[in-house]
Amino acid sequence: MAIIRNEALHKQVATAMRQAIATGEWPPGTQLPTETDLAEKYGVSRPTVRLAVAALRSEGQLDVKQGRGTFVRTAVNGPTSAMERTVTLRGSRYETPVDAWFGHGEEPTVYRTRTDAVTAPLLNLDEGEAMFACDRLIADPSGDGRALHRLMLPMERIADTSLAKEPGAAPVEAYAVLAAAGHDVAWRERVSARVPQPDERESLRLSEAAVLLVVHRITYDRPSGLPLILEETRLGAETTAVTYGIEAVRPKRTSRAANTAR
Repeated sequence: MAIIRNEALHKQVATAMRQAIATGEWPPGTQLPTETDLAEKYGVSRPTVRLAVAALRSEGQLDVKQGRGTFVRTAVNGPTSAMERTVTLRGSRYETPVDAWFGHGEEPTVYRTRTDAVTAPLLNLDEGEAMFACDRLIADPSGDGRALHRLMLPMERIADTSLAKEPGAAPVEAYAVLAAAGHDVAWRERVSARVPQPDERESLRLSEAAVLLVVHRITYDRPSGLPLILEETRLGAETTAVTYGIEAVRPKRTSRAANTAR
């Protein structure tokens, strides 16, 4: 490799490695040579090679597999799964397109917890309020999509329902229980993104360059606007898309407009 003055060595090595990947010298799935071999190949030190590899890992071109080595990452051509965020009511039964995901994952874990700086505002509660949480790893039965799902049930909002004794219910079951308790249930969602934590990356099988989507669904009582329960779904944007059906709605008339109309 010809050394270019006034440019950091590790950047030059990273450029040479990108070219090796682009030209097919290292096809997708290929294991890279060792640090020692790469240092000899490019005529630099091992720390310089380490910095170059780190740069390509951050770009998503390389994957490090613990105990096995560093590999050229297989190209991702968009999500292979889609999580449709709709709810259908059939009689007294609620259904969602991702119901099947809940049967292809791990057994749920139910525990007691409290609202925090994130969940308290979404539930219109103070921080530190008691609630049940139910964690699940769910998976797309027909694709590669995986998601971490958490159902949060504030004690004061479910006290008079069967959810207080059975907090491990699936979301659609929780909707039905709340409706049976007299609530006119409706939903709103907030989607954000962040860098995944190591345990999230491992559970969802994400690359080091992956972005984590975080979807918060609030189930609320339509007449009062009171939040009843909260769901948090975490998924990798590189493997799973989030899709929505959008309908036009008529804006509510203000009381002033209503009085004027009279």
